[in-house]
Amino acid sequence: MTVSPASSTPHTLRTMHINLRQAAPEDFPVILDLLGRCGLHTASVTPDGSTYWIASLDGVPGGCIGLEHGEGASLIRSTAVLPQARSQGLGRALVLSALTQATLRGDQTVYLFSSEAGDYWRRFGFVPATAAQVAEALPEAAQVSSGVQKGWIHDEQVWQRAMLVPATGDEGGG
Repeated sequence: MTVSPASSTPHTLRTMHINLRQAAPEDFPVILDLLGRCGLHTASVTPDGSTYWIASLDGVPGGCIGLEHGEGASLIRSTAVLPQARSQGLGRALVLSALTQATLRGDQTVYLFSSEAGDYWRRFGFVPATAAQVAEALPEAAQVSSGVQKGWIHDEQVWQRAMLVPATGDEGGG
């Protein structure tokens, strides 16, 4: 708990303003900084063919997530929330934004790599998958391509979630 210098009223992070926004190209250094501060690799992180979001607490970036786009599938990557910003709903908001974007894109499946947070991803409907599945679905995705080229992809746990694709209105009916 902290006390605002302007008053003696204590407040917690739960009472702070949370802002979630799609990252612009000039935000990329912020994303790399967040990932580095969370101990995540950044070598294959690129804004090309991807959408990223940044979550902030009272104007201070506290987390990010990326979605690499393919044909009918996407890959969630670079999900990070700074330790001091955790348990405030930032991670959930970031994941839901990425899943919403995937649905709006018409993706049938969303994949991700996570060896340590399987229980977290299960809460969003992800189930275990194989490296072969993600490599076949997203061969051009930067993280997948890096994993194939460097040989680490088979050592990672892959997760997938089938998406509900919105109706197009051409199904006939009344």
